Amino acid sequence: MSAVPPPPAVTPAPAPRLETRDRGWRAPARRTAQLLVGLVLYAASIALVVRAGLGAMPWDVLTQGVVRQSGWSFGAVTVATSVVVIACWVPLRQRPGVGTLANIAVIGVLVDPFLALVDQLPEALPVVARAALLVLGVAGNGLATALYVGARLGPGPRDGLMTGLVARTGWPVRLVRGGIEVAVVTVGWLLGGTVGVGTLVYALAIGPLVHVLLPRLTVPER
Repeated sequence: MSAVPPPPAVTPAPAPRLETRDRGWRAPARRTAQLLVGLVLYAASIALVVRAGLGAMPWDVLTQGVVRQSGWSFGAVTVATSVVVIACWVPLRQRPGVGTLANIAVIGVLVDPFLALVDQLPEALPVVARAALLVLGVAGNGLATALYVGARLGPGPRDGLMTGLVARTGWPVRLVRGGIEVAVVTVGWLLGGTVGVGTLVYALAIGPLVHVLLPRLTVPER
């Protein structure tokens, strides 16, 4: 009697690559969450520096000046300025991303409530307290910038203007950024914006802060 051959071996089906699927949804979720956290923190940092009263950030000097001349709220002027800056992207062939539009909406909506919140502090703050608000605001702004830029969902209106000019002119980033900020600070000051030591501290500190934080907070490619 012949031996019965054994049944053929069955190769098990490969298990689904859950890790790859997880990465598929985790990366966009992280980028979106990081963008929103960065923009909320950015609005809060603006309020801290403004409340310190030692000089606003360069673009906020312009915003303050327009607020004083127009009577609009800080948030409304921020949105209006952003729209004008976005219009300047057209000849530079820059395209806004989701992060660009979120930048306008989130900061424009939240900066007024944050300003109202810090206005609850005593009106006559000692210099040490005002300096602390300034340091917290500048540091928070550096972290916020690294968060929303690192999300890679599109630059903010002002950052896009800078990068667009750099791309079109070939001029160094420092020269273009410095020229833009000198221009907006000058116009803002002439309109009644606050220029002071805080403006200078921000200008000197923001570059190194973002340089250190951005590589650590940039969402990697897949």
